[in-house]
Amino acid sequence: MYRVFALIQYMTTLLIAALLVILISALCSGTEAALFSVPIMKVRQMADEQDPTKRKRGTRTLLIIREKMSRPISMIVILNNIANIVGTTVVTILAAQKYGSFWVGVVSGSLTFMVIIFAEIIPKTIGEKHNLRISLFMAKPVIFFTKLLLPLIWLVEFLTRPFTGKDRQVLSTDEREIRYMAQLGEEEGVIEADELEMLHGVFQLNDMDARALMTPRISLTCIDGNVSIQSVINEVIETQHSRIVLIGESRDDVLGVVLKSSLLIAMVKGQGEDKVRLHGYDPVEVLHEMKADSILPIFQKSRQHLAIVRDEFGGVDGVITLEDIVEELTGEIVDETDMDEDMREAAAS
Repeated sequence: MYRVFALIQYMTTLLIAALLVILISALCSGTEAALFSVPIMKVRQMADEQDPTKRKRGTRTLLIIREKMSRPISMIVILNNIANIVGTTVVTILAAQKYGSFWVGVVSGSLTFMVIIFAEIIPKTIGEKHNLRISLFMAKPVIFFTKLLLPLIWLVEFLTRPFTGKDRQVLSTDEREIRYMAQLGEEEGVIEADELEMLHGVFQLNDMDARALMTPRISLTCIDGNVSIQSVINEVIETQHSRIVLIGESRDDVLGVVLKSSLLIAMVKGQGEDKVRLHGYDPVEVLHEMKADSILPIFQKSRQHLAIVRDEFGGVDGVITLEDIVEELTGEIVDETDMDEDMREAAAS
């Protein structure tokens, strides 16, 4: 009877040791998978929640971990390996003491197989599937054990630094990833097709320069700024442009810009003898290589909707308008007076 009881006690100890190895390893594997797969942008969004009742517990702690993952992940790896190596060794020694060398191989092989299935594959799959919930639940324990094992982590960092170098801050996301996520959102119905198109347009603003967006000089409506309004009124009436470039001796000699409506109003008021340039204003000028996202603030600050585009030699390449930039976000905008939908295409044809 005593031998039976001793055998049961020994088997129980062996089983508990094996289960502890699997449990600790499973927690480490699942937590590691969850932390790596939870999106940092989602964690930041949750951490920035102003209403404390809506902010989930552990969010701030999780954000600390996600913004600097090296030490928490080192802790998890160290703890996981301690559990696997020390635990497997203890179980093997217990088996050897009682059952001999033959059963050592059986127990060791069985434990290894169980660790692979129940402590690696299944926990990591669950960790990725429920990454946010698991990450929030394990955030504080991860911080606690990271501080507890800090001396060991320092030692590991010291030994691995010649191979890994110093920690560098890695970008949490980039333009390509945001585009891809937006594309997935559109496919899943979270983002509308027109919203996706506008988002792509926003990213294109810093890739497209003024020359790519401008109306070329061949398509401009230019009139002599030194002549009277009545002498060019027919040309003003016939133009489809709401803003007219005023020039001097050549198209490169820009005297200003005048609104078509201003000239028509001046004629109605009996000011037809006035020189055209008296009713115009000095336009802003940009270089042809300037990007669209840099030109937009210029329009906002100057409160003008048209800029003269100059080339590297100071000549006039064309004009760019606020509408040209907005069209990169919304698509082509055509009003009742536009005879050509795209002035750049019309100029090239």
